[in-house]
Amino acid sequence: MTDNENYRVLRVAASIEPLGAGRYQADISESYTVAGHPNGGYLQCLLASGALAAASDDGSSHQHATAVAANYSTAPTIGPAQLLTEVRRVGRGVSFVHVTLVQDERVTTEAVVTLGTLRDSAYRYMDADVPEVAPIEECVNLVASEESIHQILDLRLDPACTGFMTGTTSLDGQVTGWMRLNDGDTSWDAWSLLFAADAMPPATFPLGSSGWVPTLQMTTYVRRIPVGEWLRARQWCVVVADDLVDERCDLFDERGELVASSSQLAMVRFRASH
Repeated sequence: MTDNENYRVLRVAASIEPLGAGRYQADISESYTVAGHPNGGYLQCLLASGALAAASDDGSSHQHATAVAANYSTAPTIGPAQLLTEVRRVGRGVSFVHVTLVQDERVTTEAVVTLGTLRDSAYRYMDADVPEVAPIEECVNLVASEESIHQILDLRLDPACTGFMTGTTSLDGQVTGWMRLNDGDTSWDAWSLLFAADAMPPATFPLGSSGWVPTLQMTTYVRRIPVGEWLRARQWCVVVADDLVDERCDLFDERGELVASSSQLAMVRFRASH
């Protein structure tokens, strides 16, 4: 694997190096961008890496980031960045770490990360409907020509929600499909689900929104260690008003179990006719 190919691997692109005293070095990858901006889920992987490392240095044995609540105050740029961490608590069942992503002494993103250890136990209760999605071979393969997450993510959208790709609008603010991590390294795990939770196209696209839909705040819950190569995803709008959208995403593994979910507040713009 060449250095360029290696940098496309999520584990490498979201890796960190210790600098001492709760500080870590990161290098934001061009491969994990959308419209030239770092993907919010990818940034959550970076924040989780910093939290896990900082908590481990403080004696935590927790293996997974089970929740990341991130605020995106400004978009970081491609290249070097630093993570500043503050361990708020190391407990038996849960730990909490505050993580700040800084570039040129400017805070771009910050989060409180909840840590725990997921086990392969049976669900006691689940009230989440597995979405109906067309078979993978009938779905539309979303591929980008420029460097972006869509060269690393094998994303297949249900044809029922792809009208926006040809300029057709809909009254249904949702997108559904299948996704597979195609970074040349591994399949989904609990950590990479943080990336998957923000990898679907905005659910405002079928409604006629235009351009980039920048995330202001996103909270992701990771509930299970996924099984299988493909995730089944549904992303939908809850409310669109005042140039903001409240958007949700559910991810199910090949067992049909809810493995992660996210909720985000993002800015949105519509074409003049809307």
